[in-house]
Amino acid sequence: MGRIGRTACIAGGSLCVALALAGVFLPVLPTTPFLLVAAALYGRSSPRLRARLLHSRWLGRYLRDFLTERAIPLRAKILSVALLWGTMLGCILGPLAGRDCIGGLLVVVAAAVTGHILSYDTLRRDREA
Repeated sequence: MGRIGRTACIAGGSLCVALALAGVFLPVLPTTPFLLVAAALYGRSSPRLRARLLHSRWLGRYLRDFLTERAIPLRAKILSVALLWGTMLGCILGPLAGRDCIGGLLVVVAAAVTGHILSYDTLRRDREA
């Protein structure tokens, strides 16, 4: 891979990490797909950045668990679904109140995202003694 391609992959991976971090706080923006793309782009361009992402304090364990187990921890599932529905209901009952078609669309989106999150296995960890 040439220098321009490597630079483009690093820039794209960094953008995906930024979007993943935003997705932690914005319920409709997915975190995992952006992390997976970032890991793939970093893997093609900079093994050092990929290793740094996989071992990061905040996202590393989550990403490693998903890559190896294809599962989401129960706590992450509960938090994701709770934040998703809290945000959607806040939008429906708050500034978007009275706009039935938008409220209905938000409920459909929230239900679809909830179904997607719950479709993954729940990661079970053995408790350490």
